Amino acid sequence: MAEEKSVQVEMQAIRQSALDALSRAVDEASLQQWRIAHLGKSAPVMQIFTRIGQFAPEDRPKVGAAANQVKNALEQAYSSRETEIKQASLQQSLEQERLDVTLPGRKPVQGRLHIQTQTMREVYRVFAEMGFQVYRTRDVETDEYNFELLNIPAYHPARDMWDTYYTTKPGVLLRTHTSPGQVHVMRERAPEPIRVILPGMCYRYEQVDARHEIQFTQIEVLAVGRNITFGDLKGTLDNFARRMFGQNVHTRLRPSYFPFTEPSAELDVECFVCGGKGCGVCKGSGWLEILGCGMVHPVVLQNGGYDPREFSGFAAGMGPERISMLRHKIDDIRYFWGNDVRFLEQF
Repeated sequence: MAEEKSVQVEMQAIRQSALDALSRAVDEASLQQWRIAHLGKSAPVMQIFTRIGQFAPEDRPKVGAAANQVKNALEQAYSSRETEIKQASLQQSLEQERLDVTLPGRKPVQGRLHIQTQTMREVYRVFAEMGFQVYRTRDVETDEYNFELLNIPAYHPARDMWDTYYTTKPGVLLRTHTSPGQVHVMRERAPEPIRVILPGMCYRYEQVDARHEIQFTQIEVLAVGRNITFGDLKGTLDNFARRMFGQNVHTRLRPSYFPFTEPSAELDVECFVCGGKGCGVCKGSGWLEILGCGMVHPVVLQNGGYDPREFSGFAAGMGPERISMLRHKIDDIRYFWGNDVRFLEQF
């Protein structure tokens, strides 16, 4: 009992000492120091709790309750003092600071279209003038549409060309290209002629560098009808390049391979970043590939609902990021989706 009374006296002394120190706190810094000293883990009142086990069992509840009372009282006093100091600081700020209403206002920052949105809208405009419509397809695809119906069965080694992001649901993936949209639009419109572009975001598990990203935009071009030839494909792409890059642009069409076109090719444009001299963007070649293309494979036409004996067509898949890199002499594709305001504000 005597020991309990001794602790009661000690706690009253702790409380009074803490309250006296609190009255001398005049700003947020000194208030924070007080909180650490009198309510922190090493504070005298907190040390009482660590000593409860030293008291007689019948005295422990009383000691604990008394310590809690002191702790609660100090917390309430701290909260009240904090409010007083903040109010005093605000009042002082209002009395001493002045607003000069004659100063010119700050011009509000306005949002802009992303550089890729600008480029893609320009591509839409060019193809619209050539009679193409915009057709939207989904980002999440099935293996059937992304590969099987495009003449890429499960055992086909060409699947290694696309580093695919698969979902936890079997047979469902993030599309690796916009080509699955070819089958969607053909099945919707067969046997009518088709002239569409299919824009959207694609996803691949790439090694990120100046030319490759794990997500990128792509625009698919598709024309299906009777008597469409490879000459129609070349003429359309040359016309597109001249409208996008100027009448004197240099292009070249190289043979290539894609499972869903036959024959296949790639269109290169002279690298404007280095002027054809060779740089990191064009890998020293002076040329930058902007799209793959070819005549739609008969198997794909048939999967889309067209008889390949009566219909033919061409397709192309272009990368708008690379078009932007050429038009604006951008040397790293990673800038587009890095959300660096210093880069985005330039456009």
